[in-house]
Amino acid sequence: MAVSFSAAAKGEICRVLPQSRSGALAECFGILLYCNSFSWDGIKIITESREFAQILPKLFRKAFDVRFDAFPGPDAPGKLVFQILRQEKLRHITESFGYDPRGMLALHVNLPVVEEEGCKEAFFRGAFLAGGSVTDPGKGYHMELTTTHQSVARETDALMREVMRFSPKLAQRNGAQVLYLKQSDQISDFLTYLGAPVAAMGIMEARLEKELNNKVNRRCNCDDANISKVVEAAQEQLSAIRTLRARGMLENLPGKLYQAAQARENNPSASLSELAAMMDPPITKPAMNNRMKKLVLLAKEGQE
Repeated sequence: MAVSFSAAAKGEICRVLPQSRSGALAECFGILLYCNSFSWDGIKIITESREFAQILPKLFRKAFDVRFDAFPGPDAPGKLVFQILRQEKLRHITESFGYDPRGMLALHVNLPVVEEEGCKEAFFRGAFLAGGSVTDPGKGYHMELTTTHQSVARETDALMREVMRFSPKLAQRNGAQVLYLKQSDQISDFLTYLGAPVAAMGIMEARLEKELNNKVNRRCNCDDANISKVVEAAQEQLSAIRTLRARGMLENLPGKLYQAAQARENNPSASLSELAAMMDPPITKPAMNNRMKKLVLLAKEGQE
């Protein structure tokens, strides 16, 4: 089965592992705020990414020194589910992020968690791995982060403005909050920032290919339009010559005009440059164009 562009990007990102506990904590923070469920009732993370499933236990051990209560086996098919249900583990994890275990778990981006060098990058990696996706650039440009928490989406938006200097769009979809990017250069920059330069290069290559194809199409359309104009002009000239012949005027034309008329009749598909070279002596393209215009004008004058 072919790997999707989004899955390949996540696989590439999973090669970048935080070296410090604070980095692991920030990446897990992004994962938990964008995963399927993070509450006092438990944590549930569902993924189809084998690479993400492989690093997830390592991240939680480094950040919290805890193990998942339920996790898939190495050969488990389909979607992979990780859960933490024991209250002492949930309390330890929430306290690590500065949440009060005695109150309601109102999720938000706790800025001290992402203050240290590299922690913002780690946070965004976790958010993308758990709740992100990116469209195959051959089909379009779209990258998004999806969370069920409105405050998390707003605060992630502000953090992205600070770090990346560009603003994602925010929308609601089936009760979820979706931050998304539509510009290819922004998506490429963001993937590079996350540690997926190959995926970013894929977007840049797709954009360049589309731009090249558009230029070729525009050139072809322009060439087609020019050919149509040449054909129309030639038909008008031939019609004028036939009119002049029917009136008995063609043979009485000045020698240069008569020579031009004969060349056009004998070469109906030739360009003006080609006709100009047939004259004796050869003339320029503008001069040939003037002769053709005179023939058309003479034919029209007789119709008035």
